[in-house]
Amino acid sequence: MNRRRQVTRPHAYTLSRLLWRTQLRGILLAMSLTALTLTLLGVLALRNYAEYQLHLLARSLGYTLEAAVVFRDAAAVQESLELIAAPEDLAEVRVLDSQRSLLVDWQRPATHGWSALERGLADLLLSQPLHYPIQYQGRTVGELQLSSQGSNLSRFLQNGALALLLCLALGSLVANLYSRRTQRELMAPLRAFSAVARTIARERTFARRVPSSPIVELHELGEDFNQLLDEIEAWQHQLQRENASLAHQASHDPLTGLPNRSQFEPALTRAVRQAKLTGGRFALLFLDCNRFKAINDELGHGAGDQVLISIAERLRSQLREEDLVARLGGDEFAVLLSPLHDLEDAQRIADKILASMLPPIPLTGSSEIVASLSIGIAIYPQDASSLDELLQQADTAMYRAKRNQSGRQAASLR
Repeated sequence: MNRRRQVTRPHAYTLSRLLWRTQLRGILLAMSLTALTLTLLGVLALRNYAEYQLHLLARSLGYTLEAAVVFRDAAAVQESLELIAAPEDLAEVRVLDSQRSLLVDWQRPATHGWSALERGLADLLLSQPLHYPIQYQGRTVGELQLSSQGSNLSRFLQNGALALLLCLALGSLVANLYSRRTQRELMAPLRAFSAVARTIARERTFARRVPSSPIVELHELGEDFNQLLDEIEAWQHQLQRENASLAHQASHDPLTGLPNRSQFEPALTRAVRQAKLTGGRFALLFLDCNRFKAINDELGHGAGDQVLISIAERLRSQLREEDLVARLGGDEFAVLLSPLHDLEDAQRIADKILASMLPPIPLTGSSEIVASLSIGIAIYPQDASSLDELLQQADTAMYRAKRNQSGRQAASLR
């Protein structure tokens, strides 16, 4: 019996899993690239906005600190910075006088562990510190140096990362649903294809066909496969017919259509075996056409063939349905009467056969001939205890009938 070869490769996977992985990867990659692009654009926009805000704060502080810087009033500068810079997203404000000497250095105290990271992010993304001159009555009296804390940038990136993860999760869910639907649409015809192929391989029946598929490529593949099945099925039927014909030719006589010796002998062996098991009995009849050689020599082989065909037809007409008649070769025939309920049945059937041979046999050319038979009868197990002995007894009885009757219709019991 054929068995399906099992996949033993350690990294083998199904087509549905491959489709799912491919679609999921494609969707996640597209969403990731989109999210990263949007995040990058957002960071650039926020950077420009942060630098613009830093510039506005510098203008506001410069205007507020003009007088205090002119008079080098560090306390007033510090107070103003606490008032204005503290609420803003500033990490450090340095105030220099006209000599570029440090007047005040205001720094925002670290409020959480992320402060240093936010400041580093701001230094990375922004052009800082921002240098802004402090002018009074048209002349420069000092300078402001502003550095952003980067809290807004940090929050934006955190929110962007969270949104990216959320989009990836939702995208994975959508991709999974879409992939499963696609898998069902694609795998249904493939599974039907596989089921048909598996049934054919297991049962050797080519009547199954692959159903139609809405997918063009799979539909064409199914049609090609069905066409191949049509050809194989036709070839199989032709082969079966040829095999049946060969089997019939091997077991039947081509001239008369009767079973031949190769079919009769196994049937006789089975009859012996059955009789031994059940205690039953059967009769074996050997039949020979008298003067058949003379018919061939005088009238030709065509006439001889017609005689044999007629004998076969008359034998069949006189036997029961369960009986078997065969042509052993030449003008020799054999009959198996099984089961035999009464010993007289064998002689009665032999007499019927002889009576059926009395009418003339018509030959080609409006001529006719009367053919006679010699019949030898042997009954198992009365006449023999083995198959070989039974054959010998039937043959002996037939030749006895031939000698005693000198060419006339005759039947002889063992």
